[in-house]
Amino acid sequence: MKLKSHYDAIVVGSGHNGLIAAAYLSRAGKSVLVLEKNETFGGATQSQQVFPDYEAYLSRYSYLVSLLPDKIVNDLGLDFATKRREIASFTPYKDAAGIERGLLLSNVDETRSRDAVVELTGSHQDWRDYQTLLSLEREIADLVWPTMLEPLQSRQNYESRLTTAAQKEAWSSFVERPLGEVIERYIHNDVLRGLVMTDGKIGVFTHPHDDSLIQNRCFLYHVIGGGTGEWRVPVGGMRALVESLICVCRAQGVQFVSDAPVTAVHASPSNAEVEFNVGDTLNQISAGHVLINAGPHSFARMVGRQWKPQATDEGSVIKMNMLLHRLPKLRAAGIESLNAFCGSFHIDEGYEQMLTSYHSARNGMVPDPTPGEIYCHTLTDNSILSPELNAKGFQTLTLFGMDMPYRLFKTDHDARRQLVQDRFLAGLDRLCDEPFIDCVARDQNGEPCIEIKTPQDLEKEIDLDQGNIFHNSLSWFFTDEDVEVGRWGVETEFRNVLIAGSSAKRGGSFSGIPGYNAAMCVLEKD
Repeated sequence: MKLKSHYDAIVVGSGHNGLIAAAYLSRAGKSVLVLEKNETFGGATQSQQVFPDYEAYLSRYSYLVSLLPDKIVNDLGLDFATKRREIASFTPYKDAAGIERGLLLSNVDETRSRDAVVELTGSHQDWRDYQTLLSLEREIADLVWPTMLEPLQSRQNYESRLTTAAQKEAWSSFVERPLGEVIERYIHNDVLRGLVMTDGKIGVFTHPHDDSLIQNRCFLYHVIGGGTGEWRVPVGGMRALVESLICVCRAQGVQFVSDAPVTAVHASPSNAEVEFNVGDTLNQISAGHVLINAGPHSFARMVGRQWKPQATDEGSVIKMNMLLHRLPKLRAAGIESLNAFCGSFHIDEGYEQMLTSYHSARNGMVPDPTPGEIYCHTLTDNSILSPELNAKGFQTLTLFGMDMPYRLFKTDHDARRQLVQDRFLAGLDRLCDEPFIDCVARDQNGEPCIEIKTPQDLEKEIDLDQGNIFHNSLSWFFTDEDVEVGRWGVETEFRNVLIAGSSAKRGGSFSGIPGYNAAMCVLEKD
């Protein structure tokens, strides 16, 4: 492939944000080059045959979709769709008599959800209070979601639009006060409190009354998507999005180079120059704009700056991918495995349990029990499995562990990773009516098809600084800086170098929003 000496835009990193930015810019007639340091494209949004002996393409690092705006899919004409999960979540518990039961919440049947909550709590008022909390979530989603693809607004601008008592309560509850206060105000059952709080903990190391309010920001990113907060299953896995984006980009003339790590970006008032290696050859190409879709540490290295992380930049995550030859039977009375695993399956995520696990991890100990939640892609979309595996009833499971901060694995990394895996499997054994490991597929060497990733693994493999799945501390959806009002939240100290990844304002999670906003910033300048 012959490269030009100058492009209108060079995109560094081929994660979904970088690809979305490239697609919008090329659609507007710009010449675009995408540089990817790895052999394959897609970054954290890739699907892979994780277990070589089986034709199952798991979304290895990211998996569900809520924050990707329909506008992006429609604008770009992407061949990408999502499916609704009939079950939202399953949370096991023991009733007063010690009988194993489960809270099963439906995405399609409110009566079923109401009956499950009343059975758990013994009170219809608890259901009504839970609905009040959900209505507050909808209030904040209605306010925020329509603005995510617009220039930044000030905090005061949002506050000026609060007219009803519900809007004002939602703002106070989710923006001004620690998340734990509104949870404890409306939810009185420990199991249900824990279920709500998980959305404030996934990927970050925090607790309900954290003064930093990082739990509030994390919670908002989990409940505003699409205006409903519903998380849906990507048909064909995340690779379907990556493949469609690449197809659109190539059709519009975007050039791609893999195995091309960028070593430096030099910015001047009118131009930028990118240095990158292909094999042993150092290349230098200029661009009108450089859009960097990489973690803050890599960004700082490229532009010759020092990386200075904040305390809340630390990631807190364990990712386990598993292939099962069948789903296990559960102990919970009246709960079928097909329903329980269809939604988010919660393990040891009671409110008090997670307070204990947080303090254990903060004190340098691996929590016991270990809180986490599981998602089964194949119960909603089995297209990621070969026909043979589908015929045999195979299923994929993805487990996301909480209270697993980066600091916990700085010493004795491999031993602690194994300990965490063992504790999660033990947690599943307590909930299953048979040994969980008996349901796990095995490779040709007899090893169980289980893959586990620590924050350090994620940092090494996909450039997630400190294992933070959001790249750094999640930002608010507004700005408190007057100079940022009207900007896109992707600008840097260099006029022609932009952030086109999760560390941009309103970045984080799987959304495509910072990629879109970076492209709009370029087009607005031109």
